[in-house]
Amino acid sequence: MIFNLVAGYFIETLAVLLAITYLVLAVYKDIRCWLAWIASSFLYLYVMYAANLYMEACLQIFYIAMGFYGWSQWSKESQKNSTFVIKTWELKQHAIAISTVILLAFVSGWALDTYTNAALPFIDALTTWGAIVATYMVAQKLLENWIYWFVIDAISVVLFYSRELYLTSFLFFVYLFIIYFGYKSWVRTIEGMNDQRK
Repeated sequence: MIFNLVAGYFIETLAVLLAITYLVLAVYKDIRCWLAWIASSFLYLYVMYAANLYMEACLQIFYIAMGFYGWSQWSKESQKNSTFVIKTWELKQHAIAISTVILLAFVSGWALDTYTNAALPFIDALTTWGAIVATYMVAQKLLENWIYWFVIDAISVVLFYSRELYLTSFLFFVYLFIIYFGYKSWVRTIEGMNDQRK
């Protein structure tokens, strides 16, 4: 029992450190962020399953796959163009994305609540589907990914705290500050690109 607690704490700590590494590298648009992302996701797969957050555990499998996808996308674009090209979505695309997240969260939250012993199934489902969309946005270099992540991570602070994942809850609280600087950094990149076009 004590061994499991110590091992769990160590795994969660390492996952947190790798997750912070990912986000800092992403702020600086460094492709190595995806390696830290993949490693952290492997560790969090264990952590989330052990905490009965099954949607979050499944999310880690998706994260691992998206880590490889993100690496390939950023790698392809860097070969074509040395400039880090940031894109944005129109309001219609955001409306579709947000509506889809809410619908999927309701359906999967209901399924988890009905058929499993999942903790906080609706919130777990909401943050999971939101994170799936936000992860895709990062891979596509969409500026608004930072806004989506801010909302998701703010909810996740409460979710993880309620499951006594205090380190992870603190990590997501720290994320909120890093996200702010990430957004500002990417905005400056867009402004620089616009100045070059003039």
